[in-house]
Amino acid sequence: MATNNQNRVVWAEIPVADMDRAMGFYATVLGAPLEMNHEGPVPVAMFPADNETGISGNLIPGKPASNGEGPVVHINATCDLETTKTRVIEAGGKVVSDIIQIPVGTFFYAIDTEGNGLGLFRY
Repeated sequence: MATNNQNRVVWAEIPVADMDRAMGFYATVLGAPLEMNHEGPVPVAMFPADNETGISGNLIPGKPASNGEGPVVHINATCDLETTKTRVIEAGGKVVSDIIQIPVGTFFYAIDTEGNGLGLFRY
């Protein structure tokens, strides 16, 4: 079966002002460490990924949107959403919505330590 890759999201980069702080936040929230990669023009912190089944992304040095006003990247939560909300707060982020139910799953919105908006999603 041929795959149509037109208009498919393939990668997400999240700009961060403080790489160590952001890596700590995402490692706590997702329950898995990010890995530094120095192969490109700037060092980036890679999200854990299964290259066969999904897309991934990285943290990249840059200027985040302030107070969650930029694009929102939705990330698969690794545990139930109530626990994930607690992890966000404990890691220094902000939970900015209740849990939202949609036909394919549930999610909530948060702001990371850098000011980026994100969604944490469970199927």
